[in-house]
Amino acid sequence: MRVLFSLMLTAAAMTATTIEKLSLDEMTAKSTAIVRGKVSFSHVAQHGAVYYTHYKVSVSERLKGSAAAQVDVVMPGGRIGKSEQTFSGIPTFEANSEVVLFLWTSKAGMTHVIGLGQGIFNVSKDVAGQTILSRGAIREGMVDAKTGRPVEDAGVRMTMTELQGRIRDGAVTK
Repeated sequence: MRVLFSLMLTAAAMTATTIEKLSLDEMTAKSTAIVRGKVSFSHVAQHGAVYYTHYKVSVSERLKGSAAAQVDVVMPGGRIGKSEQTFSGIPTFEANSEVVLFLWTSKAGMTHVIGLGQGIFNVSKDVAGQTILSRGAIREGMVDAKTGRPVEDAGVRMTMTELQGRIRDGAVTK
């Protein structure tokens, strides 16, 4: 009974998501790896009391850190049999989408995206053929790290060249 109560409290706490708004420089500094690649669904597995959806990312470019040719990225939630766990604010990937991901690896060895959706950028080309990175505004509750006050997100759009320069100029390449 005590375990069931603990699981219910954990699940209740995880459904209301408030995240710290991170700047691009903060995400870069906190990331253990930044990669560009194509995402495909892999599987759902239970780790402790939480289900995680595992995505395979075929890495085409490493912008920071050491990344293998393929990275296993996890997102909380998923379905195992008839049981499903969902969490507010958890992004999903479209099949074969090309993305740039800001990643961190936990002590348990699982690789997560920094700041939930903040660390996911869709890759596209503009009419001039430049590689464009973009993400929409995060709609979940966000707070300023210094004040704790609610803030809104406006989304991000930049060229791949701009991102590479920001990483290089910040000397955060390892």
